[in-house]
Amino acid sequence: MAPLRISAISFLNTAPLMWDFEHGETATQLSQHFEISYTVPSRCAEELKAGLADIGIIPAAAYTSIPGLAVIPDIAIASQNAVRSILLISKVPLERIRSVATDDSSRTSAALVEIFMRKFVGTNPGFRRQRAVLEEMLQWHDAALLIGDPALLARTEGYYVYDLAEQWRRWTGRPFVFAFWAVRKSSLAGLNTDFDVTSVFQQSRDHGLQHLDEIAATWGPRLGLSVPMVREYLTQNIDFFLSPENLEGLQLFYRYAEEYNVLPAAPELRFLDQSRVAAKSQA
Repeated sequence: MAPLRISAISFLNTAPLMWDFEHGETATQLSQHFEISYTVPSRCAEELKAGLADIGIIPAAAYTSIPGLAVIPDIAIASQNAVRSILLISKVPLERIRSVATDDSSRTSAALVEIFMRKFVGTNPGFRRQRAVLEEMLQWHDAALLIGDPALLARTEGYYVYDLAEQWRRWTGRPFVFAFWAVRKSSLAGLNTDFDVTSVFQQSRDHGLQHLDEIAATWGPRLGLSVPMVREYLTQNIDFFLSPENLEGLQLFYRYAEEYNVLPAAPELRFLDQSRVAAKSQA
């Protein structure tokens, strides 16, 4: 069988998830089964939708518009409180924001900021997607949404800064799920039933979390951030598990997104092991 094509995100917050695919003898073994490419979150979703990838770490919003997906259980890019890498940066106080430039690399964060402004702040500003350069974004807009590494690196002195995961927790009492691994169900046809894709990805996450010192030492200089800051971000700000509480936050996001017509209604969350059992029972 041809290797399964993985579309992954080239951000710091996915580095622990990719550990086994990038390091040591395990990476060599997995290269026989998987072919990896790196891009931005929105492009991961596009590749999965177009059939250019079999597995992708997709923004949560993308699940509402790509049919035929199964979610790999218990793995996520989530936050229990402040996340530090999803920031609304504004020239004016929150209630005076009338226009927002949104980072064009993630639909989930764009949906989140729209829900936040309309439901919790009570305003309805205009939104325009733009490349993630803060000075350009703020040239013609009151506020800018930055995500991922650009948010971590942004110079925010003199601006009003709102961490959207922290705001979500404040207003809903729930964590926020930004992304998760999803698989095209059609890609499972012909897959050896003894090959446990779920375990491969969960073990890679677990091994990555055991090597956070090495990840921080690599990514700190790469991003121009201190090693302790990178490690703190990966341990205190990012939650890599799709726990029951995180699933509650995800479902609430889908409900609000549909309520405010920000996203289509989300299909039922189907998990990879459930899909394989269903396919086997129909064989």
